[in-house]
Amino acid sequence: MPRKPKESPAQELRRRVLEAVRAVPPGQVAGYGEIARRAGYPGRARLVACILSAGDEPGLPWHRVLRSDGRIAFPPGSPGFDEQVQRLRAEGVRVEAGRVRGQRAAPSLDQILWSPPD
Repeated sequence: MPRKPKESPAQELRRRVLEAVRAVPPGQVAGYGEIARRAGYPGRARLVACILSAGDEPGLPWHRVLRSDGRIAFPPGSPGFDEQVQRLRAEGVRVEAGRVRGQRAAPSLDQILWSPPD
């Protein structure tokens, strides 16, 4: 049985970032930096933005990824901005003046495992 060719480091990084984006549930959002951390590449938020900017992954819920302060990265009034707002609102996310409000960041695995109960 033939073996699959081994992934290059760049292919693995891209795959892990896209998996992290797909894991964001409907109605929730995550920042570029949070996606990078979840994919195992902390501090690589710009790389996540670069991967998502390719826009070549059908069905990817890219609209759930925002800047760390909750703002949409597209310029206000642009087609991308309008589409992201529309998609987020369709999932019940509150967007005001280009910013998602009233949502806490999803907890990290360490927070889930090691934080004291509420």
